[in-house]
Amino acid sequence: MDLPAHYSQDLLFFFDGKDRELSLYETLFDRLEAALPLASVKVQKSQISFYGRHLFAAVSLPGRRKKDWPEQFLLVTFGLARKLDSPRIAVAVEPYPNRWTHHVIVERAEQIDQQLLDWIMEAYDFSQSKR
Repeated sequence: MDLPAHYSQDLLFFFDGKDRELSLYETLFDRLEAALPLASVKVQKSQISFYGRHLFAAVSLPGRRKKDWPEQFLLVTFGLARKLDSPRIAVAVEPYPNRWTHHVIVERAEQIDQQLLDWIMEAYDFSQSKR
């Protein structure tokens, strides 16, 4: 995966004091890097973004969380041409016609499973087809 020059330092700053979330992210990153070696990643202030031709997924540490959400987790976000019907989807919104943004809560490494990776791969394919 294509990484910016200061990726390691930016990553440590992003996850400062959040060792559990960093571990979850590293698991997700390793799985995505194996599946999408030509993708790129960018650590930003509020999220870590994954790109092909366009943004296809992101990881964030929400500043605000719903009261029934866990204390420590990653919010994995991806966009699809369809709305997923799954109890794993914490939030789904349609910001544009036929463009659904999905948010999945990941609080344990075993939740970074084939189903989540398949959704992210579908998001990658969808993003590659955009103009």
